[in-house]
Amino acid sequence: MKYLMLIYGNEQIWGSLPAGDLATLIGEVDAFNEELRARGELVDVQGLDAPARSVRMAGDTPVVTDGPYLEAKEYVGSYFVVDVDSEQRALEIARSYPGLRFAPGVGGGIEMWPLMIRDGVEN
Repeated sequence: MKYLMLIYGNEQIWGSLPAGDLATLIGEVDAFNEELRARGELVDVQGLDAPARSVRMAGDTPVVTDGPYLEAKEYVGSYFVVDVDSEQRALEIARSYPGLRFAPGVGGGIEMWPLMIRDGVEN
């Protein structure tokens, strides 16, 4: 089964990290990704660049706004997709993400979403 892992963070906290700490965290995340890749479990991993945009209907017209969250302190900074045998394995991977334990309050959190299966075929 495939799972989408959304990595949340706080821009002020990330921006205030000393350069050495940020480099250490990036190295730990790169090693984490390489381990998943070597196991054949990593499908995709990407950082997201700001600014995000939201497109919603306002009456009959699609309107583009900054967003998706107007007052959010946390934002989705990156994601990765894994293909694993069970939800338990996906949770194990999410719990082991280095950013969660790097420093209190720095790592934000991870949202884990199972990807849909349509007509018996995984997307």
